[in-house]
Amino acid sequence: MNQPETQVSNWNLPNVLTTARILMVPVFGWALLHDGGDSITWRLIAFAIFVAAMITDKIDGDIARKRNLITDFGKIADPIADKAITGMAFIGLSAVGDIWWWVTIIVLLREWSVTALRLSILKDIVVPAAQSGKIKTVLQSVALSGLCLPFPHGTAHGGAFDVFGVVGVACFYISQALLAAAVAMTMWSGYEFFASVRQQRAKATERQ
Repeated sequence: MNQPETQVSNWNLPNVLTTARILMVPVFGWALLHDGGDSITWRLIAFAIFVAAMITDKIDGDIARKRNLITDFGKIADPIADKAITGMAFIGLSAVGDIWWWVTIIVLLREWSVTALRLSILKDIVVPAAQSGKIKTVLQSVALSGLCLPFPHGTAHGGAFDVFGVVGVACFYISQALLAAAVAMTMWSGYEFFASVRQQRAKATERQ
């Protein structure tokens, strides 16, 4: 006789970390946009918050899988937390002039459309995370982290930002190059996701 499955409580460490990431979003946005994005101190704080959010994103997923603490709340809240913090980074960096708005709009449309579709089909179709999506996440995380730092570039920033000198300028444009790669991988992984959903639905229809 099969034993009934134990109900996993929503009050567990992965969900606490996920909730903490969601609560970080407005604090991160405020730090990034403080003084129009021209404060070295607050840009460094924004960088630290963003990196902490990316690390906890990895940690809570690993803990949930290792300890079998996967819950319906976590399945919904985790991608929302991820997209909220990266979305805030894109919007904030566009607001301070470090990312073109059209890039932010395209990326956010892709990210939230994929998340909405994934959540809507959660009970019927399971689409495993593709390698392209993992690469996209890493590229986005590194690029956005770098762009959160107060590096000088062109005429966008001056004064105190110039303490980073030539190294700072180089790091800024390296981050921009990584962002370009992240955008390309974001669109490709989005295409792969929608194609996978179509295939899964076609198979489900054939079985009916």
